[in-house]
Amino acid sequence: MPHEQISRTIEVITPDLIELRRDLHAYPELSWHEDRTTDVVASWMDKNGISHERFESSGLVADIGPKEGPIIALRADLDALPVQDTTSDPWRSTVPGVAHSCGHDVHTAGLVGAAVALARLHELETLPVGVRLIFQPAEEVMPGGALKLLAGGVLKGVSRIYALHCDPTLDVGHVGLREGAITGASDRIHVTLAGRGGHTSRPHLTEDLTYAMGSLVTQLPAVLSRRFDPRAGASMVWGQLRAGNAANVIPAQGELSGTLRMLDASAWHSAEHLVRGLIADILEPFGVSAGVTYIRGVPPVVNDFAATQHLRQAVGEAVGPGGVATTTQSLGGEDFAWYVESVPGAMGRLGTRTPDGATYDLHQGNFRVDERAIAVAASVLAHAAIG
Repeated sequence: MPHEQISRTIEVITPDLIELRRDLHAYPELSWHEDRTTDVVASWMDKNGISHERFESSGLVADIGPKEGPIIALRADLDALPVQDTTSDPWRSTVPGVAHSCGHDVHTAGLVGAAVALARLHELETLPVGVRLIFQPAEEVMPGGALKLLAGGVLKGVSRIYALHCDPTLDVGHVGLREGAITGASDRIHVTLAGRGGHTSRPHLTEDLTYAMGSLVTQLPAVLSRRFDPRAGASMVWGQLRAGNAANVIPAQGELSGTLRMLDASAWHSAEHLVRGLIADILEPFGVSAGVTYIRGVPPVVNDFAATQHLRQAVGEAVGPGGVATTTQSLGGEDFAWYVESVPGAMGRLGTRTPDGATYDLHQGNFRVDERAIAVAASVLAHAAIG
């Protein structure tokens, strides 16, 4: 039986998949520069007789199985984050200021494992469908690598697509599922301010850029909370502020950066126009000028009902029905959203926490995973592909 063969194959290769993940973790690469990572994945494809094609930048796509009929796509992301690895693990990052703090090394190793298992089925002539493996670059930047791949036709012939994302709040052996929206929309906002500076003893002769900045920091989130329907779940949060070098000098320049996230796709489509108008209105009394860079990120990932049910069955085959966990929608952005706007698909949340162990949050330098999650990811993705 194909399902039993998948389990046997992954059991055999799990130690190698763990070593693969540790290697990727030790040598992380930032978005659009995943060259070594791509080379490592390509070598696995070559060793297992899987035809593949490298993308123009980094990342690759590989096809397994019948050329005719439906194609099921499986996607993993390759890039790391500009975060310092603060763990003491032997396989900690060797690249200063860069780390796999979002678990993309786990995603990649999991998809490699699924690829090997599916290639084995193809050798045995028991793979019922064609499977496309998408090793995507640049998920961590906006608008993300998915759009470039879609423009290149990566989903041509694909009928469904699946992916997993590490979730450190779930114990290993569990996968969180949800029909409908599972992530939020996410945009990035950068504002540069300019105004007449001067001495703090004479603020009336300046345009007091720091006071204007403070007003923007507090008022933009506040006003947005009254302009969006509360059910949209909009959240405007500043992450970076810069202005001035001395306590007694009102600066002439400053900048702010933050993110706007929301649960509702329709509200997301109107967000940029509203934000630009509000920034101008808030700053107008101060006479400060503003340059606004609004980077439209991603819509919510909306899991298709039927695809989610298929993924539920896959989790049952991989770890048993007790492995399915319910999960709520988050405000985290994920460019897998662009794929499921094109074809039906579903993303699940892969448990990475050791039972009774610590919870290591995503995008933090101390992020750790229970490496048993790699085999779970490989098995779930492989089972999702064959239905």
